[in-house]
Amino acid sequence: MIPGPRPDLAKLEPFLRKALEEDVGAGDITTEATVPEGLVATGTFLAKAPLVLAGIDVALAVLRLTCDGRLVVTSALPDGTRAEPGTVLATVQGPARGLLTGERTALNLVQRLSGIATATREYVDTAAGRLEVLDTRKTTPLLRALEKYAVRVGGGRNHRFGLFDQILIKENHARIAGGVRRAIEAARQYKPGMVVEVEAQSVEEAEEAASAGADIILLDNLTTPEIREAIRRIAGRARVEISGNVTLARMPELATTGADFVSIGALTHSVRAADISFEITTTGERA
Repeated sequence: MIPGPRPDLAKLEPFLRKALEEDVGAGDITTEATVPEGLVATGTFLAKAPLVLAGIDVALAVLRLTCDGRLVVTSALPDGTRAEPGTVLATVQGPARGLLTGERTALNLVQRLSGIATATREYVDTAAGRLEVLDTRKTTPLLRALEKYAVRVGGGRNHRFGLFDQILIKENHARIAGGVRRAIEAARQYKPGMVVEVEAQSVEEAEEAASAGADIILLDNLTTPEIREAIRRIAGRARVEISGNVTLARMPELATTGADFVSIGALTHSVRAADISFEITTTGERA
């Protein structure tokens, strides 16, 4: 079961219409010129490479819009399914013109979200339960809710959604506030009871944050030996998150450091889209 809320398709509709407007504009002139009106077609979403499926309902919602509600979903695998090349992810039937017009937007969304879920699952599997995999705010503008959903589909956990739901004191915050301790004190006064996380860019800064009472210390761009030493000095006074220069190849050693979390911006800011095709066929039948 996928933790957290699933995409609210009703709330997404204005966004999906905007996405279609960007692509379709005044009309899909190629389809209108070459495809007879009223022709019925079948569309098949097909995995072309190993992947973890995410966002298929979003893709189908796009096609419902371009098919004016006349889309019939014959089959659809649930998000979170691991699929091998050749796996049919979903099959639909509807107006040929509508399927062709919505094809690119639908694919753009399901490919990106499945790419995020697939990459997340790779990190989660490599962590083998020794580190909890988190995302970041490094997301595509206006796609954050969908991209963070895809992280959850892949088995990861969402870090803060935005600037409003968790305190994370970074270097610039501490400098302007007059130091880490003052920044933590100000944060606790402003939002009593909220977890306070502090970024540390050295072993010494990590020790300072622990002494000042941080709940979570984010070790940013430290080497593995530095991470081990920082955790030794923190000595259980705070939970520890690793961030920066995190790769799949480095995950096995990071998982042995004793840290609690690892946050990975690459899950959303530079992920490779999953390879999915949408194949459309018709028998010549008309509605």
